[in-house]
This record gives sequence, C-alpha cells and structure tokens, in this order.
Amino acid sequence: MKRFFASLVLIAGLWTSPAIAEGPVLVELFSSQNCRSCPKAHRTLKAVSAEREDLLVLTWSVDYWDYLGDKDPMAMKESKDRQRGYTDRFGLRGPYTPQTVYNGLEQCAGSKRHNVDRALERLEAREALSVDLVRKGNKLRLSGRVPDLADIWLVDYLSGDANTTDMVNPVTRVTALGPWLGNSVELDIPVCDSGCAVIVQESGFGPVLATMVIAP
Repeated sequence: MKRFFASLVLIAGLWTSPAIAEGPVLVELFSSQNCRSCPKAHRTLKAVSAEREDLLVLTWSVDYWDYLGDKDPMAMKESKDRQRGYTDRFGLRGPYTPQTVYNGLEQCAGSKRHNVDRALERLEAREALSVDLVRKGNKLRLSGRVPDLADIWLVDYLSGDANTTDMVNPVTRVTALGPWLGNSVELDIPVCDSGCAVIVQESGFGPVLATMVIAP
C-alpha cells in the first residue's frame, strides 16, 4: 500500500465559521468474480445507490475464491486486509462474500434487498458523530473529537464511463493520508484519476467518522 502524509498542518483560529460537512453513508461491498451470489449483490447495491443520493457504495474485490475459477483482476491485498479487519471487529467466524458494511457499524449479506434496507435503517437510529470534514478551495479541513486514533484514507475507484464492470465503484487503489488524533488539521485535496473519496475512520477498521467524495 502506498503510504504518504499529505500536508497535515495544525491550524488554529482558521475558518472561524466553517460549514458542517455532511458525508454520505459509506456502504462497502466485498465481492469476487468467482462468487455466485455476488452478481445479485451488485444489482442490489446498484439499485439502492440509484434511489438514494446519501450513499457512497464502494466495491472491494477479494481473491480468496480464485481457486474456483479465473484470477479476479480487480482483487487487491488491501481489500482482503480491510475485510479481515471487519471480520475481527464484528466477531465473525470468517470473511464471506457478498458482505456489505455500513459506516463500519453494521454488516450483512448484500445479495438481499431487505437485508440492506434494514442495515441502513439501523444505522439511521444511531447517534450522529461529532466530526466535520469540510472542503474549501483546494484544501480539506478536518475537526472534531475522536475517542482514540483515527486513520485518513484516500480511496480511488472507477466511476462513470471509466467503470466498464457490473460493480458499483470498484476500488482500484488505497492510500493512507495519515493518522488523526482529533485535532484540527488541513490537508491538500489529492489528484484523482477517476472517482475518489476521503474516508476518516477509527483505527482498527472501526466506525467511519466522516466521508467526502472528491471526484467526480
């Protein structure tokens, strides 16, 4: 995984009245081209995403079903590592596909629409988080409170005409922008090849604290 720290600068007294950043709900689908139930999950998430503008769906391809067929060309080590983190976080017996995770707080099989709808309903009943991610010009400002260390991730994915797959926003690259301790920080907006988003998440693949789509 490419790792770098992107101009994290402590700021004080800057942007005295920032707008509150309302990030989309992060819905993560873990899938494989060799998973028989995954095409249904892709269709389900595509339908849900089309109906709601408050979601960011990302598809993470894993390779542990490759022995059942051809090697999945979209699979990444980062996808498997991320799902393993969620497996431990949710106390599951093991990873599975098609698994969906919602803001790092809820999880369910993504092939059935009623499972997805209920997970989103449970998420809406939770208390709002006190973290703001605000864009201003070519900068992002992050502020709020976190119970412990958080990670800042840049996730690149295929979107629009660049996405020729049946998946919703398949992830192509993950970059760690740095750790966050809950102080006010400012970072440069990264350059994206296609779609990309910044995700702030408690370390250890905990709750997602903030999400912002950078492009398109």
